[in-house]
Amino acid sequence: MNLRFVGIDPDTDDDGCPTVWVDTDTSDLLIQSYTADAESTARCDELSPARAPIPPTETVVRIPKRMVPIIRKACDELDPGVR
Repeated sequence: MNLRFVGIDPDTDDDGCPTVWVDTDTSDLLIQSYTADAESTARCDELSPARAPIPPTETVVRIPKRMVPIIRKACDELDPGVR
């Protein structure tokens, strides 16, 4: 696993969240963020096209809008030819 730090929420406090990394071996994004509240998670379950509940090994995270530029940067690092 070869992780590279991409960015952290510019408004973060001492908890250092949210943060984005890329795994350059697998081209995966790794995101640390806030666990979505129960209402948001239930709504995601309800709107799932497959009507499948979120499994216990997964969770819903909430990414603040201000993180969009950092997510874009991470995607561009993994796939620079896409525009």
